[in-house]
Amino acid sequence: MNTDQVFELLQDAGVSESTSIQTVRRWLREGKIKYEGGKRSRETDCIIDDTDQAFDLLKDAGVSESISNQIVRRWLHEGRIKYEGNRNKKTDYIVDDTTSKLFIDDHTNQNMDEMIHRLKLKIQAQDKHIEGMEELHENAKRRLIEQRDKLKKEVIILQNKENKLQSEIKNLVKQNIELRNELKKLKESKGDHYTLTSNTQSNNYSKKLGLSKMASNKEVLAEYKGLLKITHPDQGGNAKLFHYIKTDYDNFRNSTKDK
Repeated sequence: MNTDQVFELLQDAGVSESTSIQTVRRWLREGKIKYEGGKRSRETDCIIDDTDQAFDLLKDAGVSESISNQIVRRWLHEGRIKYEGNRNKKTDYIVDDTTSKLFIDDHTNQNMDEMIHRLKLKIQAQDKHIEGMEELHENAKRRLIEQRDKLKKEVIILQNKENKLQSEIKNLVKQNIELRNELKKLKESKGDHYTLTSNTQSNNYSKKLGLSKMASNKEVLAEYKGLLKITHPDQGGNAKLFHYIKTDYDNFRNSTKDK
């Protein structure tokens, strides 16, 4: 290759003009290329011996590996690279249409394998993520079930307490009714013993109350007070009976004051 060919190759590879000039000058000093100027040489297509030489050229010019791969593929397709070395030179590329296609297919297959590998890794990561979500879901579900069972137990306890309370209320109501009935009977029995007559003598008061004739005034007063309490209308007693007893009580108390 001469300087014109190398310069055109570097320009075609996207290397800047200043970098291309510096690279060509350096290669001239290093003896990698020779100058064969002239109009005829400039009209000649850029020719590279083989792909290895093309990769070395682009690498030495500072072109990245990924871009170099793309450029070499294009140059192969355009017929700018051919193998002209001796048979002892080893190269992975034979510069003809068939080999160019094989080269591209090989790199395509490598890219596909790499893509498949990356996709498999992503699938594995997604599977782990799904497993983690399922485990989290199971833990949350288990906690909710535990909370539900706990609430059920609390409901049962409250229901038992409510049933017990209702039973106690029923017993209290029953006892209250029984006490009312007993009180009613007591009032009726006390009223039956009391005679609704008017007499100012102390022994007659004792007789009305069903007490002994020898009962003291204190005992008579105490018995009257008891009758007044159980026959009072506010306590469910008979108002008429209460009035008569109250009248006798007042009369008896007044009679004892005079003595």
